[in-house]
Amino acid sequence: MARSFTEREKQNIKKSLQEACKQSWTRYGYKKTSVDDLCKQVGISKGAFYLFFESKEALFCEVLCSVQAQIYNAASKVMEKHKDKYGVAKALKLIYREYDKNNFLYHSDSADFTILRNKLSEEQAKRIEESNYISTQLFLNQPYLKFKVDANLALSVIYSLIINIKNKDILPYNHIETFDFMVEHLIDSLYV
Repeated sequence: MARSFTEREKQNIKKSLQEACKQSWTRYGYKKTSVDDLCKQVGISKGAFYLFFESKEALFCEVLCSVQAQIYNAASKVMEKHKDKYGVAKALKLIYREYDKNNFLYHSDSADFTILRNKLSEEQAKRIEESNYISTQLFLNQPYLKFKVDANLALSVIYSLIINIKNKDILPYNHIETFDFMVEHLIDSLYV
């Protein structure tokens, strides 16, 4: 008979599974991250895993949405504290650094991510899509900010800046300093 867990143990195990998944996903990718390895890291049986998540994909969906929510919340706090275009610049720098720590956030066009996407349930895919949409709203729904350019152009520039992290290894100069320079010089062109 399977061992039962206290509520506190359940919370700790679930959190540990999410952290182990995040680390493994960042290091090895979706395909090379196995439920068996995650269970070994956390110290539970494979059968116990399914008490916490219905599938490997459910765990990955949870991790992706959770990391995006954490980044969104942290960036929102920065923008709330600094209610001007320079708050946006600080938030962008924070987001970029988080993407640097969590490479699965920007490899959505990789074969590995495609495999994950193909295995997601409709509900999981919709949840990820909603999480992505909420993230874009961060730069749109601020009453104290006004764009100098079309909002879609501004969002495209912001997205392009962040997604440039894919090129970090080929840049001849430190990618974080490069990103900061671009943000500091573009922010005046995007916002009043």
